[in-house]
Amino acid sequence: DKAPLSKSLLLVPSAISILLTLLFQHYQKFFAYNLQAVKEDFQVWRLVCGRTICLDLKDTFCSSLLIYNFRIFERRYGSRKFSSFLLGAWMLSALFDLLLVEITQYIFGITINSLPSGFLGPVFALFVPFYSSIPRVQVTQVLGHFSITNKSLVYILGLQLLTSGSYIWILALSGLISGICYSSSILKVHRILCVPRWVAKVFSWTLEPVFSSAEPTNEVRVGMGATVDIQRQQRMELLDRQIMMSQVAQMRRQRQQQGGMINWNRLFPPLRHRHNANYQDHHPSEQGIPPPTEVSEEQVARLMEMGFSRGDALEALRASNNDLNVATNFLLQH
Repeated sequence: DKAPLSKSLLLVPSAISILLTLLFQHYQKFFAYNLQAVKEDFQVWRLVCGRTICLDLKDTFCSSLLIYNFRIFERRYGSRKFSSFLLGAWMLSALFDLLLVEITQYIFGITINSLPSGFLGPVFALFVPFYSSIPRVQVTQVLGHFSITNKSLVYILGLQLLTSGSYIWILALSGLISGICYSSSILKVHRILCVPRWVAKVFSWTLEPVFSSAEPTNEVRVGMGATVDIQRQQRMELLDRQIMMSQVAQMRRQRQQQGGMINWNRLFPPLRHRHNANYQDHHPSEQGIPPPTEVSEEQVARLMEMGFSRGDALEALRASNNDLNVATNFLLQH
């Protein structure tokens, strides 16, 4: 959802790569990233075909997973800005590929005639904003020393892609350099190498309806956070609040049938540990009972101004640890 360009980059090159590997192997030569043919035979079209479609299914799988994880940037920046970054990184990495090959031959005497094909330069370039703008949240630790974070899996996929070929490190280095140049606005490349507004509108009218996805209807609408972890945390908090409210509604129905105050102790045992006469079989000592939560009279008055009784206002504020918003939600919705 909200990432049609990422979806197209995930589906179209992967489908073409699978077809070339399984059915049309005799056409693979047209998608080889042959630098010798570019320099000697001036086959410039190989810079386009050879740097778009992967001929190795392992590279296809890893790059597709990375594009899926990097879709967060399209949601954050918008499709036009995201496509401009990919275009700039794709063109800059082509230049750096040629420079790094010449430097390797000059320093180490190694002649490199071809490089792994595929949309790998922009994929490695996306690691630059991923490292700098996505917060690092620790998930767990391994052996008590090695931290596992929300970004560890993406780095592992990048390492797997880096070790899948002999000269793929050249593509990785050129991609990282191009990502740094574009993100840091060196020589204003982000203004030169960008998708024009009219081109973005044309693709928005033609291709976006094909690759766009409808918003999931089986999930509750919440405000979108900056990262997937924040969104997940928001959904969990909303789910907890809905469960608590459903419990309050059930107890209100019981109160209407039986009369009396709501038994808040049954709803919030972690928050309130007061002595309750309803539990005749359990009589803790007075020393083990913590003092009741102090309630602000100002907040009680505000709830009473809304039409609630003083008793319900006191019980709601005490049960919610004096949180006026939570208490108001409980009393208003139930």
